[in-house]
Amino acid sequence: MDILSTAFFFILAIFILVTAHELGHFLTAKLFGMRVDKFYIGFDFFDMRLWKKKIGETEYGVGVFPLGGYVKIAGMVDESLDTNFQNTKPEPWEFRAKPAWQRLIVLAGGVAMNMILATLIFIGLTLVLGESRTSIKSPAFVEKGSVFETMGMKTGDRFVLVNGKSLPSWEEVLDPELLTARTLAYTIDRDGKNITINAPSNIMSRINDQQGLGIRPTIPPVIDEALAQQPASLAGIKSGGLITAINGLPVTDWTEVVGIISANASKPISITWYYMASVQGREISAEKLRTEGRAFVTTVVPSKAGKIGISLKQTIAGERRKLGVGGSILSGINQSWKMSVMTVQGFAKIFSGEEDFRKSVGGPIKIAKIASRSAEQGPVSFLYFLSMLSISLAIINILPVPALDGGQFVLNAVEGIIGRELPFEAKMRIQQIGMALLLALFAFILINDIFNP
Repeated sequence: MDILSTAFFFILAIFILVTAHELGHFLTAKLFGMRVDKFYIGFDFFDMRLWKKKIGETEYGVGVFPLGGYVKIAGMVDESLDTNFQNTKPEPWEFRAKPAWQRLIVLAGGVAMNMILATLIFIGLTLVLGESRTSIKSPAFVEKGSVFETMGMKTGDRFVLVNGKSLPSWEEVLDPELLTARTLAYTIDRDGKNITINAPSNIMSRINDQQGLGIRPTIPPVIDEALAQQPASLAGIKSGGLITAINGLPVTDWTEVVGIISANASKPISITWYYMASVQGREISAEKLRTEGRAFVTTVVPSKAGKIGISLKQTIAGERRKLGVGGSILSGINQSWKMSVMTVQGFAKIFSGEEDFRKSVGGPIKIAKIASRSAEQGPVSFLYFLSMLSISLAIINILPVPALDGGQFVLNAVEGIIGRELPFEAKMRIQQIGMALLLALFAFILINDIFNP
């Protein structure tokens, strides 16, 4: 995608997430009778804004800097560093006049709303699409140079155990929560023998480097259609057949077939394929074709473009189950929980030095690229990205860092425990230090995005 579409999907993602986050603060503040002076999506530095309108006591607006947003609540020391109320008594509508438990709920409102948004996305996708389950019996296809290949896995291996536990599906074996665990060991079946391989501690950094896992269930090269008057059909190859070897080289996945044929443009190739005439027109498994079908060896000459006129069934053996409303809700909550655990574990690995900070943390440029890439793959992929980013935003904001919701939460919790307000000057200084640290971190991450694309 070009730079305009990349910018569009980045702004769209940020707009949705920031709106949800700030709405959480806004609604909880209103619930407890606090006056909200401003509700802005995007920052309006130097009074630069795209739109504003005052409704009641609140000014709503869209700032020109689309990297965040804010809700300004009367009587609250926040990122605006407002000192107008420093020497006045607390008014009933002010944040500082409310009980500590109400203030804590308001501060947690943004994080809660981001978690709710992610959960609703997961619930909606599960309700519409169902839940995919691919049997663990399906052999693996391992890409060259992938992290799983460097770990020692090979195409054709089958997963048996993960950290000593038997899991029935590929979706559970490659659960993101496992990839961020402290230890990760796979027991695999290779030619009838069990082998144990261990994942590196920085597996997530490696996956980020390679932009993917590099492993998936094998997609058998079953011929969906042999096009009429094309090299394959002219040579006698039929729809419904299973290709098992090319030039004597065994093939188990459709990408291997495409790669070999493309590399032999205009050169005769020998294709070994299996076929069952008795089941013509019916769906038949690759395994049954291989064990019960009749073997043929056919010579075909690919075109100059490296094609022989076949389309392959690019489907993985598995099932997609509809869960209904109740099942989808439980699944959505479970997915949010797992993604939250994964994010927390990921941060723990970053802080402990097990994962490379520069490769594991992304700023606006990296987020924009991922947003654009996910949008290219379709709305479902973009929504999954949005839900994961929403959870990340929630967890980052709840960290006990000054100027973040978590830092404010700690300060107000302390005030609730000691039963009095902390000195205004102390809270303002803490906020200033926090803002300076966040700006420095943002600058570092932005530079890192530029020099480590």
